[in-house]
Amino acid sequence: MRTKFSYELATLSDELAQMARLAHEATERADIAVAESDLTAAYEVFALEEQLQVKHARCEDRSVILLALEAPVARDLRHVVTAIGIADDLFGIGGALSRVADNVVRRHPQPVAPPHVTALLSGMARATVDLAAAAAAAITARPPSPDLVPPPRDETIARLHQQLLRAVADTSWAYGSGMAVDLALLAQQYHRCAAHCLRIERLIRFLHTGIPVSAQEAT
Repeated sequence: MRTKFSYELATLSDELAQMARLAHEATERADIAVAESDLTAAYEVFALEEQLQVKHARCEDRSVILLALEAPVARDLRHVVTAIGIADDLFGIGGALSRVADNVVRRHPQPVAPPHVTALLSGMARATVDLAAAAAAAITARPPSPDLVPPPRDETIARLHQQLLRAVADTSWAYGSGMAVDLALLAQQYHRCAAHCLRIERLIRFLHTGIPVSAQEAT
């Protein structure tokens, strides 16, 4: 019975690692889609989100089976609970980036923003790629390692977001309120990605320390 449980847990970890790689790839494709108004890259983001959805469902099913039939205890239970949470966050990253790609598709063949704002979005996108890469490295380590996840508290995304909001709210903005709203919402998707990466870091620390995510958020 223990051998079967260990096999199922290892399989769950492998599926989670695959999700992490897909989420990281989605950040890279979304970066290209925004920076270059690349329609192909945007559709690749949609395809990656669909793959994440499939793998998310598999992780959920396997986690439920492990919880319901195997009755894990202590660290094994934390492992399963952590996997469920990380799968949710990786799927959330895919969903946020899909909304970014949708903006690219709707604006095509025009760019999503004027050049000075596109530069801000590209900076946010590159920071998101770095966060997703760090999260993926920690998830794919065996066992998942908190030491590989630098706390994603880099202020780059927040700083660039504020610059973007000032740019679209400026009285000299000449591109219409519709684009201004779209860009504010698009930038918010990168904030969501960063929040998901931060939660992944805290979930991995929960796995190793047993300190709940809510307690970590309070510190």
